[in-house]
Amino acid sequence: MSAVVERASGGVLAPRGFRAGSASAGIREHSSADDVALVVVDAAATAVAFLTANRFAAAPVQVARLSLAETGGRARAIVLNAGCANAGTGPAGLEAARQVIGAVAGRLGCHPAEVLPASTGLIGSALPTERVAGAVAGLSLSDAPEAGTAAARAIMTTDTRPKESAARVVVDGRPITVGGMAKGAGMIHPGMATMLAVVTTDAAVEAGTLRAVAGPIVERTFNQVSVDGDTSTNDTLYLLASGRAGGGPITAGDAADALATALDAVCTDLARQIAADGEGATRRIDVTVSGARDDTDARAAARAVAGSNLVKAAVHGADPNWGRIAAAAGRSGALLDPDLLRIWIGEVLTYAGGPCAHDPAAASAAMRGDVVAIRLDLGAGDGIGVAWGCDLSAEYVAINSEYAT
Repeated sequence: MSAVVERASGGVLAPRGFRAGSASAGIREHSSADDVALVVVDAAATAVAFLTANRFAAAPVQVARLSLAETGGRARAIVLNAGCANAGTGPAGLEAARQVIGAVAGRLGCHPAEVLPASTGLIGSALPTERVAGAVAGLSLSDAPEAGTAAARAIMTTDTRPKESAARVVVDGRPITVGGMAKGAGMIHPGMATMLAVVTTDAAVEAGTLRAVAGPIVERTFNQVSVDGDTSTNDTLYLLASGRAGGGPITAGDAADALATALDAVCTDLARQIAADGEGATRRIDVTVSGARDDTDARAAARAVAGSNLVKAAVHGADPNWGRIAAAAGRSGALLDPDLLRIWIGEVLTYAGGPCAHDPAAASAAMRGDVVAIRLDLGAGDGIGVAWGCDLSAEYVAINSEYAT
């Protein structure tokens, strides 16, 4: 029997055992908004990370890999900043990341390796270490939901709104909560997770089990988001488990399945929020693929369609150009027979083994809502997959033509 998941209020602080705070370190010019966030667990927690596949990885990503290897998957805190990616900064960038986590460790009285860093912003810019360290040393920590929302807002760059989610499930008679926050609007085509995300749970679970549970979920949620086709140097997803829900550690079976269900709900929700808030976006694109050879093929085809700039531009103009959808699926690497392929835009069947009679005006109308649904059946098997994207507007070009200036 599958677990029943209920939506919960709050975000990263919804599970028990976590506090957060935020402050301004003045990283972003001409802005006094908070740009540093700290998420703290009351006692050392299980920690796993899914980090960028980009070989030009930022300093905080490099430091995180070393820290998690040193602790064997334990952490007390995550420190995040916006306004500076600390990427492409060489040895000085690594030292800057270490100084920041050292400041947090000094405040918490823990080992520096138990503090995991994350940064987002302009590549190549230097992190103002002293100001960031001063900000994390002086900020107030709270377990109030408002503190979690403030932390989610502090890590925004070109995002227009904070992204939070939480869900609750009962495991062996005990409620277990999963919560999270994320940021991401541009440079989103992840090769691991999203640009920056922190997901927490009060479940008792060891690192190996948590990674095994989360890995497939990351693949079908965060890794299925595409705003612009660019994988960031800083993509980071951290998962922390406080164990405050009580009971013995979750290892396998129904308990692990229940945790996975709640985690999937939170990650799916955050992924959709990221797609909807893509830079310059006016519509979210939801692509569903069925009839694939397997789920891997289905996800590949869905991601290719959601990530196609031609499909994105067509959605922006409400142009029901099924040919662009077919072409994107055809280059995805998924097994596809044109004679068996079917494509729907909204509820309008536009292609069924060939062009089929349909009402173009109805298909165009289906592309004018806040969410545009595109569905394909590849006719090759039982595989299913979903991906999320957004339309491509002139505003996206405007934002990214002057990002560094």
